[in-house]
Amino acid sequence: MITFRQLLLSAVAVLAGSALIAITASGQEARPPAPTLRSPTSPEKAPDADGFIQRWLLLEPIPFNDLTEIAVRAGVKKEYFPNQFTVLPKDGDKVTVDGKELAWHAADTTLYNVNLYHFAWALNKPTTNVLFWAVTIVNCPREMPNVRLAIGSNAASVWWVNGQEVASLFNDRQTVIDDGVSKRITLKKGANVVRAAVINGGGATDFCARFLDADDTPLKGFTGTVVDAAMK
Repeated sequence: MITFRQLLLSAVAVLAGSALIAITASGQEARPPAPTLRSPTSPEKAPDADGFIQRWLLLEPIPFNDLTEIAVRAGVKKEYFPNQFTVLPKDGDKVTVDGKELAWHAADTTLYNVNLYHFAWALNKPTTNVLFWAVTIVNCPREMPNVRLAIGSNAASVWWVNGQEVASLFNDRQTVIDDGVSKRITLKKGANVVRAAVINGGGATDFCARFLDADDTPLKGFTGTVVDAAMK
C-alpha cells in the first residue's frame, strides 16, 4: 500500500527536479532564476518566524489592466481556466488562457513576501497590467478557531480560504504587512486551501500572507505544502 508519506516524498522529488529557472521562448534571451524564490525541497514548510506563509503555487501572469474594486471583482469572477476556484494544481501543470498556455510553478520564498516581479521577469513574462493566481495548502494538526488571515499586496488582491472570500485590497498600493485582515474564521484539522488573485498595474509587484491567532499574534503550529496528495 502506498502511504501518505510516500506520496508526499514522491511529489517532492518531482518538485526538486523542476527547479524554478528561467523558461524562455524561441528568440528570447535566457534570464537568471528569480533571486528570492526557490523550488521546494521538502514535503512541507513551516511559516517563518513572523508567521508568513512561504510556500506557494504561482500561475504565470494573465493580462489585466484595472485596479479599481469594480473591475477587480468582475475580473476575478471571469473564468480564465476551468475550475479556477477549486483546482489544486501541481508544479508544471498547464492551463490555456485566451489561446496561450500558462504553467503553474511551485515556489518557496526566501523572504516574508512573494516577489511576483522576480517570478515573472525570470520567466520572460510580462510584469505590468497582469493578474497572478496563487494557491497554497495550510496543514493544521488540529482545528484552529478564531484566526484571521492578514495580507498585503502590490497592488490589488482578493483572497479565499476553503472557497470563501475572506479579504481584499483594491487600487494602486504598496505591500504593507497586515494591510487587510479578515474576520475571524476557523481553520479545520488537516488541509485548508488558501487562494489569491493579485493584480499589478506597473512596477514592482508582490504579496505577503499570514494568519493571526485569537490574540492577534502570528499563528504557528501549521505547515504549508503544494502537494495535492495532502488533500487525500
